[in-house]
Amino acid sequence: MTMSTQPAIKIPSVKTEVFETVFGSLSHYTKGSIELVTGKKSHYAFSNIFEVAGQSAPYEKIVVGLNLGYVIETLRAEGTSPWFTCAHDEFVISVDGSVRVDFLKLDAATAQGDGTQLAGELPKGRPMGYVLLKRGHQALLPAGCAYRFEASVPCVLLQQTVQGALSVEKWADICLK
Repeated sequence: MTMSTQPAIKIPSVKTEVFETVFGSLSHYTKGSIELVTGKKSHYAFSNIFEVAGQSAPYEKIVVGLNLGYVIETLRAEGTSPWFTCAHDEFVISVDGSVRVDFLKLDAATAQGDGTQLAGELPKGRPMGYVLLKRGHQALLPAGCAYRFEASVPCVLLQQTVQGALSVEKWADICLK
């Protein structure tokens, strides 16, 4: 066995800044801001999803992001939602709290057109199961099924979909002025 005669390499120490990640919630958030490099404040959309959800009715789908017809909506999940359906896949993320998502495979597809639509009080179909979402969890809301949310305490959801009849735009109310 031979030992290396090479001297140990010394790595200079580097001072690093320590950053703390703080997660917001419906009951505790800090309103953010933007720092403009160029342009005017009125040219930018910026809103706090927790503030928007806190000022919204349960399951009101408030648009907080829009790009070529695709939207990100924030929803205040509280109690049991109506049944929804869609002609295309959607995604939902819990960003605060826990929510149950129940699924039905519809006997006949009812959704036509873009965006989320109401599926009726009790849509006809067979149960597909459910998903329990906690903060940071995401679920697919598949085309051709009905789904509803249930939250025992108020929480916040982000939903990705196509802009439709249930999408509510409140830019004047939710953006920085």
